[in-house]
Amino acid sequence: MTVLGTQIPAFATSDSPSILKPPRLKSGDTIGLVSPASSINKSDLKYIKFQLAQLGLKVKNSAVVLNEYGYLAGSDFDRANDIHRMFADPSVQGILATNGGWGSGRILSLLDYNLIQNHPKVILGYSDITALLLGIYSQTQLVTFHGLVGISFWNPFSVEYWQRLLYQGEQIFFQNPTRVQVETIHPGTARGRLIGGNLSIISALVGTPYLPNMNNNILFVEDIGEDIYRIDRMLNHLKLSGILNQLSGFIFGQCTRCTKGEGNEPSLTLWQVLLDQIKPLGIPAWYGSMIGHIQDQFTLPIGIEVEINAETGTIQMLESAVQ
Repeated sequence: MTVLGTQIPAFATSDSPSILKPPRLKSGDTIGLVSPASSINKSDLKYIKFQLAQLGLKVKNSAVVLNEYGYLAGSDFDRANDIHRMFADPSVQGILATNGGWGSGRILSLLDYNLIQNHPKVILGYSDITALLLGIYSQTQLVTFHGLVGISFWNPFSVEYWQRLLYQGEQIFFQNPTRVQVETIHPGTARGRLIGGNLSIISALVGTPYLPNMNNNILFVEDIGEDIYRIDRMLNHLKLSGILNQLSGFIFGQCTRCTKGEGNEPSLTLWQVLLDQIKPLGIPAWYGSMIGHIQDQFTLPIGIEVEINAETGTIQMLESAVQ
């Protein structure tokens, strides 16, 4: 297999792409483990294999799953080719990123999107893996999945959504448990394709071919460890680029450890930022969904039609995400 380093993909321009759904997973399937961003160690790998075995899944390691190259899990070339091998391998039914960190964006221009489109499979991850999920969806229209990475905490809440979405193919109604309240930024209901992931990564993809068309779609975001002014800056970047004005709805999941930073400098609150940047859009929007760097998290399909209600903070899938 070759890495494509010279072919520049077209920008996503279709308002209603013909989406490609991967086959659903089942007990006994093999999951290919890839490290497209930061590295893991042997202890992490043992943990991931144990968790997947509890779900009745077999595991196949990619060639460089344990490699280290600075803060990356191997060279860009090797990490891209690992993605190729897993999509092309007929013995692998699904692909799981072991970790986030940083690095997925470095391989987007190296991926063979024709190969991926011709071998559709479930691919899953979050955080830095947002770049890979959105890049693949924008270039192939293959539905990808924002959810657990291998080193995540595989608790019953998260596993339930993983299985309902990827095994049963349910049209899930996503609603927070009563212990986790949502805060409505602007009320209302809206429909559109669900697209999103880590806010820092989405902001970094603006102006590239790898950010899907947002026209009349619903954007969900999350982040971790960012000072509030940085969240403000990234949302402002999306506003100035015209992306926020294209949306039919907006969801901010969880902003874990997002604070005003050190010192006594004055700061807006995160809620003030959301009211300033999102409420004037006049679209259904809320904060607090179970999305992000948290133990209990939804697995969400990227590219599937949904209906949201900003007053109840709910997401209703209008179609299955898998075949």
